[in-house]
Amino acid sequence: MKEFQQKLPCHSTELVHFRKRLGVPGMERIFQMSVGLHGESALEDVVHVDTTVQEKNITYPTDSKLAIKIINRLNKIAKSHGISQRRTFIKQVKSLRLDIRHYRHVKKRAKAKRALKRLRTIAGVLMRELRRKLPQCCLFEHYQKDFLLYERVLKQKIKDTHKIYSLHEPQVYCIGKEKTTNNMNTAARHR
Repeated sequence: MKEFQQKLPCHSTELVHFRKRLGVPGMERIFQMSVGLHGESALEDVVHVDTTVQEKNITYPTDSKLAIKIINRLNKIAKSHGISQRRTFIKQVKSLRLDIRHYRHVKKRAKAKRALKRLRTIAGVLMRELRRKLPQCCLFEHYQKDFLLYERVLKQKIKDTHKIYSLHEPQVYCIGKEKTTNNMNTAARHR
């Protein structure tokens, strides 16, 4: 478009029909052409993705969700290696998840804090048990990096910088829109 227009350029279903007509080979060819236009810059190892343009497969990051995912992964590791656990904490995790639901409500906040603390404790218990029972070669070859990531997630606090928001993509970070520093300085001066 050469000028600003109020109406949409096409109906959204037209794009879907266009993609269906092209098929997979056509879309791959378009992708190859777009990569070819960028030359060397298309072959970079690190790609910065702005989620306002392209969404990531990451849920709203809460520490309780990450702790529950860690517990589930640790139980899955134990089951896949045939390790008998003293406790799996499945029922307790389910009830703690319910306690955390209304964590923003004033009267439920203390209960939610206790539930998060208990989830972190459970994850630590399961991790220590797996470290004892897993064969050392298996632990260092496959799971050492994961366990270090889990420990870092369980130790992080609400206001920490460089937090981990996702277990499957730990390099993702959150960009918050904040006031500019000039406005902050002038607001501080007027007090």
